[in-house]
Amino acid sequence: MYTARCANCGRPNRVPDAASGTPRCGNCHQPLPWIAEAGDDTFAEVAQRADLPVLVDFWAEWCGPCRMVTPALEQVAQELAGRVKLVKVDVDRSPALSQRFTITGVPALMMLNEGRVVAQRVGAAPAPQLREWVEDTLRAPS
Repeated sequence: MYTARCANCGRPNRVPDAASGTPRCGNCHQPLPWIAEAGDDTFAEVAQRADLPVLVDFWAEWCGPCRMVTPALEQVAQELAGRVKLVKVDVDRSPALSQRFTITGVPALMMLNEGRVVAQRVGAAPAPQLREWVEDTLRAPS
């Protein structure tokens, strides 16, 4: 469960890790940023079955660039509220997912659309560059 503050009215809203549809503010009904965590046991429900395209962040607690890119990813999720879901996966706690997606370096980012990998990149980048990558992926035919 994640608490998202509505950018429109400022009201905090609880957003579940997995649900159908798109989260909206209970007060003003504007789209909310959707940031969730997933692991080996919850990835299918949280990420692969999402109604929105999913930006997956494979990260590790010990990784400096991972900690650096987290605020940029959260900014992108905020700016693209209602269009994308950010799902964070700790590679140390999710070895099966790391192996399945052949994660050899972190941070590793991938975009999923309808549960399928449509784009990947490795390494940290500033929010404008990450947003451009996400938007290019959203525009690309699937």
